[in-house]
Amino acid sequence: MLAVEWRIRPGQREDSRAAAEVVRAVYTEYGFTWEPDGYNADLADVEARFDAFWVAETGGRVLGCAGLRGCVAGLGGAEWSLERLYLLPEGRGAGLGTALFRTVVEEARARGGTRLEIWSDKLLVDAHRLYGREGAEVVAERVNDDPDESAEWGLILDL
Repeated sequence: MLAVEWRIRPGQREDSRAAAEVVRAVYTEYGFTWEPDGYNADLADVEARFDAFWVAETGGRVLGCAGLRGCVAGLGGAEWSLERLYLLPEGRGAGLGTALFRTVVEEARARGGTRLEIWSDKLLVDAHRLYGREGAEVVAERVNDDPDESAEWGLILDL
């Protein structure tokens, strides 16, 4: 559990490497394939590739990240999609994931959204608990087009 103060701030181009390292560490933890020039290329420039992006940090060290991206004909009519919500193990259990999620939700609302789409690998059980606590409901499942052809839950959060 994180015992120090943390903050969430808008991500900038300069945060791309640190955000990618967070995601890569979680991929390693779960045995997912990392493709920096393929499936994970969106993390090369978080400012350019997402409509909004945030990092969670303590002492200048990035512990987590999350993004928001607009979608056309999203799951259940969603206008916005939660993207790349990941936390290093030392950032878990202190409310940081919830804070990142709520930051994304508030931005989607501020942009006029009524529904948020969430796709999450079925192995990420803690993430599913978070989404459920915040009111998201599983409405679909799929095999993703990622290198591992991961089984995912599709969730919708009414904003």
